[in-house]
Amino acid sequence: MTRLKFLLIATALAATPAIARDLPPGLTSARILPGWMDGQGNRIAAIELRLEPGWKTYWRSPGDSGMPPSFDWSGSGNLDKITLHWPAPEAIRSGESLTMGYHDRLVLPFTASPKQAGEPVSLSASVDLGLCESICVPAHLELQADQPAPQPDPLIQAALANVPQPVRQDLTCHVQNISDGVQVAITLPHEQIQIAAIELAGQPEIWVSGTEIEQRADGTVAVADFVPSSAAPFPLDIQRLRLTVIGSNGAAEIEGCQP
Repeated sequence: MTRLKFLLIATALAATPAIARDLPPGLTSARILPGWMDGQGNRIAAIELRLEPGWKTYWRSPGDSGMPPSFDWSGSGNLDKITLHWPAPEAIRSGESLTMGYHDRLVLPFTASPKQAGEPVSLSASVDLGLCESICVPAHLELQADQPAPQPDPLIQAALANVPQPVRQDLTCHVQNISDGVQVAITLPHEQIQIAAIELAGQPEIWVSGTEIEQRADGTVAVADFVPSSAAPFPLDIQRLRLTVIGSNGAAEIEGCQP
């Protein structure tokens, strides 16, 4: 190999974000897009997953039978905290099961805040997630990022534009006990909603079902079941509920509701 050819190959590899190898079934590539530094000294980056045709992976609150992804950032340097910015998911129905997730490609942006302001942040992530075709399998990834670029990445910016926006709105909800937990029905703000998901913030130990949209006499409602490890009714704080809605006008998140 000539020296010129070697230098061209080395330059091309250096310009490409680090890509995970030994990929699990269902993925064609996995990497951390290195991103850029914002005006506050935070690093804006993203995890990118490319999926094989027919495969899917899950949103932060997957629904009936999905596996929520988990992230370990302890291998990173000068990192204080990570804030994930989840793009609006798709509703994926398989038989009687409803899950929330992504097909084809997921670009998951995040903000990495430094421990020491003004010092660089290096990014290393261990990721555990579920990947599904006809069956679902657990997967593990080890990802590292190259150095941030001087300019914002349009791919990450496009994903950020697809993140549901917080909206202040008073919603009515009804909570009733069921045999193994509680059921919540939240009246939706309008009928042009295609997808809805109810979550319980700060209590990951509570299992949450997929959210169904139902037409009732008093309007259109989003309904989900919440089941604790005790498999019994429990006192649910309705101000911790978070409703994500997706419709023709985009996606929004609404915190809390009124009885």
